[in-house]
Amino acid sequence: MLALYRALLRLYPAAYRCEYGDEMTDVLREVQSENQKKGALALLFSGMRETGGLLYGAVREHFMGITGSYDNGMFSSGRRLAMRSEFRFPKATVGLMMVILAAVMFTIEKARAISVSIPHANPAVGPIHPTQAMIVQALLATLLWALTAGAIGWGILHLLHRSGVHQLSEMNPSATPKHR
Repeated sequence: MLALYRALLRLYPAAYRCEYGDEMTDVLREVQSENQKKGALALLFSGMRETGGLLYGAVREHFMGITGSYDNGMFSSGRRLAMRSEFRFPKATVGLMMVILAAVMFTIEKARAISVSIPHANPAVGPIHPTQAMIVQALLATLLWALTAGAIGWGILHLLHRSGVHQLSEMNPSATPKHR
């Protein structure tokens, strides 16, 4: 199984293999040895899961390289989409979200009770005339224009590979300035 894992690791980009290949091989070796103790069925399922994960990871890394997430072909761990510990929410966030959800549900129920208690004094709304539907066409045209402008802007930044985010990620504030 380890030979298959090593062959699948060759599917990853070279820079990724150089940085993480040995560590991934060590982890796969440990997982295999743990599952050998559990039996043949555990080893089979683990092999299938790890093979799928390696294939998915290789495709993802190549896709990230194509879409410009790497700087000049060098692997940059600062731009990966994988969840890292510094991007996780605090544990209190779940509790706060539940309190907010409860408050929203309470407010909706109160609004429903108020709407039932007030008699309907407003007459029914009549049919929408074609002149009133012009706003929908204007909004769609504005949306199409914004999407086109965004796509053109993204294309320019992608071709240049030098957006402000890329420049900020390369900045090292602790480095001493060079005097000429």
